[in-house]
Amino acid sequence: MKALFNKRALYIILSVVICSLGMSLIDGIVQPQYFIKSLVKIALFLIIPSIYFFVNKDEQKSLKELFKPSRRDLLLALSLGAAIYVIILGGYFLLRGVIDFSGIAGKLTGDVGVTKENFLLVSLYISFANSLLEEFFFRGFAFITLKKTSSRKFAHSFSALLFSLYHAGMMIGWFNIGIVLLALVGLYVGGVIFNVLNEKSGNIYPSWLTHMFANFAINTIGFILFGMI
Repeated sequence: MKALFNKRALYIILSVVICSLGMSLIDGIVQPQYFIKSLVKIALFLIIPSIYFFVNKDEQKSLKELFKPSRRDLLLALSLGAAIYVIILGGYFLLRGVIDFSGIAGKLTGDVGVTKENFLLVSLYISFANSLLEEFFFRGFAFITLKKTSSRKFAHSFSALLFSLYHAGMMIGWFNIGIVLLALVGLYVGGVIFNVLNEKSGNIYPSWLTHMFANFAINTIGFILFGMI
């Protein structure tokens, strides 16, 4: 593939691989407290792409375009997000008699210091700030920016694959290997869908809003597991 020898593409590919797999290892093996992990993630997912845009001055206009919303796209994303919220929450209620979710709250408390007392703040951060950070990194940087110096097909697959693998570490010990693999496939498909949404709009708001609603659903399940609702 010619694109892999382009300096800009190579920087994006290597930095996304290193940062994504690095964060997955931090989640799965190092397991620092959530506050520390969040700082490391912000440094990797925000500063590394920022270096690219700082060095490549001609890309700075494209960076601004990533954050220009379209009303039509926002309405579509809100509708899709609401549907995803219902699907995820409905799936939890359908599967909770089959899959044991009870250990997740204990693992979060023991491994990364997320407790019933601080879960509200953590859930707000995950829903709004963390989802925006991930969408900027995986969709804005690893897809929209990458496809300018690489093939569209490669950028689609690469962004979705790294988005999926990035989540592997945090699911270690939550479920059995079969459920984890199924979840990773689902994340890959979700990553492709997010890319399609953003490709049409040219910004990251459609996937961010959809991602946000998915996190709302996951956090609702978290409130249930912690006995807060």
